[in-house]
Amino acid sequence: MKITLTGSLGNIGNPLTKDLILKGHVVTVISTDPAKESTIKALGAKAAIGTVEDVAFLTTAFSGADAVYLMEPPVDFFDKELDTEVYYGKLGRNFVKAILNSGVQHVVHLSSIGAHTNKGNGMLHFHHLVEQILSELPSSISLTHIRALAIYYNLQSFIPGIKHAGKITANYGGDDVIAWVSPVDVADAIAEELETGGQGRKFRYVVSDELTCNETASILGAAIGKPDLKWEVIPDEQQQARLVSIGMATDQATGLVEMNAAMHTGKLFEDYQQHKPSVFGKIKMSDYAREFAKAYNA
Repeated sequence: MKITLTGSLGNIGNPLTKDLILKGHVVTVISTDPAKESTIKALGAKAAIGTVEDVAFLTTAFSGADAVYLMEPPVDFFDKELDTEVYYGKLGRNFVKAILNSGVQHVVHLSSIGAHTNKGNGMLHFHHLVEQILSELPSSISLTHIRALAIYYNLQSFIPGIKHAGKITANYGGDDVIAWVSPVDVADAIAEELETGGQGRKFRYVVSDELTCNETASILGAAIGKPDLKWEVIPDEQQQARLVSIGMATDQATGLVEMNAAMHTGKLFEDYQQHKPSVFGKIKMSDYAREFAKAYNA
């Protein structure tokens, strides 16, 4: 198959590219960074250097592909001028235009837990927005949304706090049960959906492990030589004030706090619980802990 991937060689894109090439597919990787071109080619893929904000570029990159993989790039949470609804809304419409212009018939889109609703999910609202925009594609185009759970590498944002205060603090934690996922397991699911093809519309949750935050802290703590590491729950207001104090844009801080609060109450996982996959991914928290320790000790 000829497959075009957005997302460059990130935490998901790198293992996804390697997997698809190993299986004999012809892969084109889109990246905004010209410096990535040689690395992409070294993997055996073709490089398309440009931005997903350019419809003409996207159309060219998608043309001739049997399938495309879409993901929205992250934004700078400290950009006080950014309107995420406008930015991601435009990006979603760019994807639609490029798909229609290029004639692609099979699309796999990286979405997220919380994309089932536009209320109470905080910063994850944009995933719902893009899912809705992509749903406007003609029904003849197959479309699968991969709804990833809480991705392991986001735990690295707690490293400064662990080093400074000796504990994890957030407005969720303690005995809250969180469904976690490895980017490698997400890449495996994306590859499977790209290769399967098919018709119609569907979504698929991808999860690797389910643990309480206390259990997660214990596993990570053991890996970094802090077996007594605790995960403390703080009030929403305290979390908001802390994020704003370090320079995060107020709207982004509010979105992050609301998302965390929905994890604390379990509301964020309600749809996942109704559509939980029967098989979990292969990379468990105990496996990821070694990577966390490397980042902690770097």
